[in-house]
This record gives sequence, structure tokens and C-alpha cells, in this order.
Amino acid sequence: MPERTVILNAPAIQRALTRIAHEIAERNEAGNEVVLVGIQRGGVALAQRLGHLLSGIWGHSVQVGKLDVSMHRDDLDQRVAPEVQPTVIPFDVTDKTVVLVDDVLYSGRTTRAAMDALNDFGRPKRVQLAVLVDRGHRELPVKADFVGKNLPTAQSETVRVHLAETGEADEVVLEKELP
Repeated sequence: MPERTVILNAPAIQRALTRIAHEIAERNEAGNEVVLVGIQRGGVALAQRLGHLLSGIWGHSVQVGKLDVSMHRDDLDQRVAPEVQPTVIPFDVTDKTVVLVDDVLYSGRTTRAAMDALNDFGRPKRVQLAVLVDRGHRELPVKADFVGKNLPTAQSETVRVHLAETGEADEVVLEKELP
């Protein structure tokens, strides 16, 4: 059984998302040109929550989509069968500012796959990245524009994000394998 440390509880997650929403609004004054795309799985619920928060800030609804990157990953040959989730982007991303949303930023490979997958839906004016947790250990030159919590970790540690939308209590947990 791994050792578990709660890094963010429900109120801390809410504060982080509220701060990220305000940072997105500050950096993108033309809120009507911003769309959110949650990366399956963990980023979808976070994108929906950010969409709700941004709607309150800007006074208009913000479009939210979800993107599966399974078939765009560069490690497809190393995985058994990818667990493909639905992609639903019911709007045109061309000439929009697309904020990709994910739960944890680690190697950068999921983000790269998301940018490749996004190209299938048009040519955004700009792509920004919002993550709840940045744990370091980049393998690609990817940097998040909006970060809820920077959490330096060891390679052997795991960061798990649990959300109410998946039937769990909101929390971010750092797990360490015990020797």
C-alpha cells in the first residue's frame, strides 16, 4: 500500500481553479474568442468547471469541448490497446484561443498529442495550457500557461487527481511506494 499525502483538498482545488480562471480572463481580454478543451480524462471535468467560472467573470457562456489524444500519442507501440474516450468539440477552433485543460502535467507528451489532435479541428489563433498540477520531469519543451499547483516530485511518485465528477471526493494526492 503506497503512502498517501493529500496535496490539495476540495477548497484548495476550488481556489486554484478560481485563480486559473482569473488568470485566463486577464490574459485573454476578448473572452468571446476563448474556448476550453479538456483532455480526456482528467482535464474534462476541470475544463467544465473553468468554463462555469469564466462565464461568471465574462458574463457570457464559454464553449467547452473534450479531446481524446489516445491515437495521437507517440508511445502507441508501447501500450496494449489504448482506452479511447469520446472527442466532442462542437465548435470551430479556427481563429480562436484554445485553452487546453489537463489535470497533471508531467512529461509533456500528452500535451504534444493534444496539440496534434487539435489540428484535426482547425487552426487556432493561439493555444494555451492550463493544468491543475505541474509535477515537473518534462521530456518535451512544454510549459503550462496557467498552473494551479507546482509540485516537484520524484520519478517514483504518482500524483492522483480525484474529482466529484468521477464519483470521488475532490482531492489531489501524492503517492509514494513504501520500501
